[in-house]
Amino acid sequence: MSSGSTANGAVHRFVNELEESVIAIILGLMTLITFVNVVLRYGFNTGLIWGLEATSLLFAWLVLFGVSYCVKVTAHLGVDAVVNILPTGTRRVVTLFAGAVCLAYAFLLFKGAWDYWANFANLPQTTGRWFPTGFEEMKRTSYRAWYETIDIPIPDFLRWIEPLMNEGESYEKLPRFIPYAMLPFGAGLLLFRFAQAFVRLWKGTQSGLIVSHEAEDAVEDVAHMNREG
Repeated sequence: MSSGSTANGAVHRFVNELEESVIAIILGLMTLITFVNVVLRYGFNTGLIWGLEATSLLFAWLVLFGVSYCVKVTAHLGVDAVVNILPTGTRRVVTLFAGAVCLAYAFLLFKGAWDYWANFANLPQTTGRWFPTGFEEMKRTSYRAWYETIDIPIPDFLRWIEPLMNEGESYEKLPRFIPYAMLPFGAGLLLFRFAQAFVRLWKGTQSGLIVSHEAEDAVEDVAHMNREG
C-alpha cells in the first residue's frame, strides 16, 4: 500500500470520526440541557430561560449536519421499486439524472443559505436569482450583526467579536450570526457530499443514492425472529 493511500485513509477516518463526534456532542448537549431544565423546573421551581432556544438551535444544527452525513453513508430512505426493474443501462442514466438533480438542489440551497446568513454576518449577499453572478455592494445600513438571539447569553470568551461585528457595542445576548452560520456550512457540506456521490455514481463504484431499506430490513428481522422461535 502506498503512502498516499495510507494518508488518504487516515484523513477519511479522521473526517468520519469528526462528523460522528460532532453529531454525538450535539445530541449529548440537547439531552443535558433538557434534563437539567426538567430537574430545575420540577425540583427547584426555576429553570434555564435560554434552554428551549438553545435546544431548538442545536436540533437545527443536528438536522443540517445529519442530512449531509446520511448522504455520505447512503442512509437516506427512498423508493427505488421502479428503478430496480429498469435495464442496467437505463437504470444508470436515471440514477445519474437523479444525482444531477440533487446537485442542483444542493447548489440552490447553498446559495439561499448564504444569502440568508450574510445579512446577520455583515457580509454581502450574492446577486442573481438562481445562480450567483457576483456579490451585492454592502452598505453600512445593511449591517445586521447586531441582531441577537432571544434568550441565549453571550459567553465572555466571545466578547472579542464586539469591536469587529458590533462597532464596539456590547452584546447582551448571543449574536444570531453565530448559530445561523450552520446554514451555509450545512448546505455547503450537503453540496460537497452530493458531488462526491455523483462522482462515485459516474465511476460506477456506487449503484445509487439510496441504500437504506428500513421497511425491508424490519420485515427481515421479524422473519428471522420467527424462524428462531
